[in-house]
Amino acid sequence: MGLKDWPFAGFPGTAVNPHTLLPEVVDEEQCAAALEESGDAADHVFVLLARGLHAEAAEMAADARLLDPESLRLQVLDAEVLRAGGQFDRAEHVLKALLPTVGDPSMGAWINQQLGKVFFCNGNYPAAARSFSAALDQRVAAGADAAAIYSSTVSLKRALDLEERG
Repeated sequence: MGLKDWPFAGFPGTAVNPHTLLPEVVDEEQCAAALEESGDAADHVFVLLARGLHAEAAEMAADARLLDPESLRLQVLDAEVLRAGGQFDRAEHVLKALLPTVGDPSMGAWINQQLGKVFFCNGNYPAAARSFSAALDQRVAAGADAAAIYSSTVSLKRALDLEERG
């Protein structure tokens, strides 16, 4: 799968690596320009994670959460910071705690997608496949955009492939 086939990661200049299922910056100029335009701390945290700058992302996420402790997006990014730091159990706990509080199906799908990434990075491919499948079903049912559906599809296929290899 070539770079042009990588699923969109949700921020300009980023894409999901189909092997690791993690976001990466693939167009530095586009990403930097979009960051200049964005006043959202969550965007900056996301890009730091996509660049592999986990400590910086953790610091920025903590600062942003002080200003907006109820932000669902920042809470999910907190779990991403935990995942990036190898704290899989804590990341799983955060995401599972958020799922019942979400009324918006698109947010529920996003949380299931992130939960799948936690399981995937921890080598629990059957659980990852279940979470990616739930995210895909929710995205299709909600009429999500093609990029989100494609991302879940690629993630599900990758988890199933690795589960099969056992």
